[in-house]
Amino acid sequence: MNKTLAILLLGLTCLASFLLAVGLGSVSMSLNELWTGLINEQGLNHSLIYDLRLPRALAAFACGAMLALAGLLMQALLRNPLADPYILGVSGGAACGALLAISAGLGILLTQVAAFSGALLSILLVFTLAHSHTSWTSSRLLLTGVVLAAGWNAAISFILTISPGQQIHGMLFWLMGDLGHTELAGWEFIFLLAMTVISFLFSRPLNMISRGEMQAAALGVNTRQFRLILFFAASLLTAVAISLAGSIGFIGLMAPHILRLMIGSDHRILIPASILLGGSLLLLADTLARTLLAPTQLPVGILTAMLGVPTFLYLLYRKSS
Repeated sequence: MNKTLAILLLGLTCLASFLLAVGLGSVSMSLNELWTGLINEQGLNHSLIYDLRLPRALAAFACGAMLALAGLLMQALLRNPLADPYILGVSGGAACGALLAISAGLGILLTQVAAFSGALLSILLVFTLAHSHTSWTSSRLLLTGVVLAAGWNAAISFILTISPGQQIHGMLFWLMGDLGHTELAGWEFIFLLAMTVISFLFSRPLNMISRGEMQAAALGVNTRQFRLILFFAASLLTAVAISLAGSIGFIGLMAPHILRLMIGSDHRILIPASILLGGSLLLLADTLARTLLAPTQLPVGILTAMLGVPTFLYLLYRKSS
């Protein structure tokens, strides 16, 4: 597919996803009502759009974009197209922090802070345990992350076991990914923009390291330093996304992989394309989560898994056939 056309189509898909997100819900709007609600400063439609649906849509786009970009960087770091943002145990640390905050009866903001703190702790543990003076290989990093993730899962099970029954529902919603109570402060988009610019500036070394570390080193890339940058960039993106919306699977795995099959492996195109596709996928999944069984709202992580599993299996089958 033509790369310029692909970016244009992804941009239009993103715009359409936003329109669907603000127009659909337990109270649906026609195009005329949607337009009226967007431009008028009074009325029920205006309140629905600007007080409820648009903030949630922006949160969904930001989280989806961060997960997709994190997945792209993690796949480059591990040189594995099946790597995802959660593979190094960051989500487990965030989940433990969030569940402890929920069990203590803390509010949404403090729960997000606790989740981010747990994710940072996990990042530092993986870095410290996997890093040594003699080696810092992808396999060592991956094994450390997998073992640490198993430890976090045990801690999560322990917290769920000893928590009061009335708190279990909220904990399970957080673990499955939920945007219903996400609060954006504005800095998240600044962070996403900064990470996008940084990633784009490193697109040339990303292309080189994807072909092999020896080739990248021969072309002048400091591979040890660059892998550290990739590790912390991907981990921080994951930490922020998880702290906002909980553990939402498949976006970070599926979006970069789909785009590689469609437009190739040039990171100068993959970076903006991943952000647009990841944001759009989570926007559409969250819209379905709000409307499928309205007025009951499903955790968006359920929808991303239900849609992601068959889609990904089909893509793998199509690639192998």
